Amino acid sequence: MIKTGIIGSTGYAGKELVKILADHPEADIVFLSSNSFDNRKFSDVYPEFKGIMDDILIHTEKASEKFSDIDILFTALPHGLSFNFVRQAYEYGIKVIDLGADFRLKDTDIFEHWYKTKHICKDLLDKAVYGLPELWKDKIKNSQIIANPGCYTTAGILALAPALKYGLIDPYSIVIDAKSGITGAGRKIDLSLMFAECNESLKAYGIASHRHTPEIEQELSQVYGDQVYVTFTPHLIPMQRGILSTCYASLPAFCTQDEVYSLYREFYKDSPFIRIREEFVETRFVKDTNFCDISLRIDIRTKRLIVTSSIDNLVKGAAGQAVQNMNILFGLNEMEGLS
Repeated sequence: MIKTGIIGSTGYAGKELVKILADHPEADIVFLSSNSFDNRKFSDVYPEFKGIMDDILIHTEKASEKFSDIDILFTALPHGLSFNFVRQAYEYGIKVIDLGADFRLKDTDIFEHWYKTKHICKDLLDKAVYGLPELWKDKIKNSQIIANPGCYTTAGILALAPALKYGLIDPYSIVIDAKSGITGAGRKIDLSLMFAECNESLKAYGIASHRHTPEIEQELSQVYGDQVYVTFTPHLIPMQRGILSTCYASLPAFCTQDEVYSLYREFYKDSPFIRIREEFVETRFVKDTNFCDISLRIDIRTKRLIVTSSIDNLVKGAAGQAVQNMNILFGLNEMEGLS
């Protein structure tokens, strides 16, 4: 059994991680930590886990005392709070998957500019691998530190990577219009996220300034082989979970829709969680799953490719992808515990 520990287990992503790992045939949860609910049962915080996960939560400050008992550590914390835990885990020789943003960006100047936080683990960045299995599975296999991708970034990168890899689109014409359920903002008290403020409303936010922008650009640039810039606009929609990204890019040369579909299927032929669909994708098709659904259309009139992708922001966009990475790290079938 893979012995696991979770720091930040009572946030939305942490809760989803507990749910998946509790039912994973090869995983055993050794400890769960929380800053807000220490010394309480996990099932007191989330009553649906009564009789399933009644473990007592330890305070996050005491988590490192348990590192000698685990094989892998998951950190599900806001940006800037994972540095010390990742360093300690690395020094223990423990594999670590960080669901936050602290190890995703390779350029610390870019990280500090977008996150307004000093990066204190610069020496570990070259040891961290960006944990998007559909692109970097071979690198993930041999890594000790995995930077689990963001939810918006997962949907956007998976939608556009094949088009850039095969040179189908102009890399300077990309526009990503993305919409997310409210759980994407995390489990916190915030007036703007209250039901009465969000229900019956739709809003754009982080326009030209969302922190997932440089992450999308970094990974798409690696796929393309040169710098890629994107216009990324996220929106908050009044539902609990799910992301729908509609991506637009210009087509320098004519190609048919069937040709594009064929290239996408070829690109993702070894990716069990990617479903290329002829019909338009919807968030309800992927809810509570680790799938990313992708559909394609060519607008002949404007010579643009339109790619729509859909994921569950808490599963493929967070906890499910983390477990997929764990499976790869330990030589398991990557779908183990996620089917």
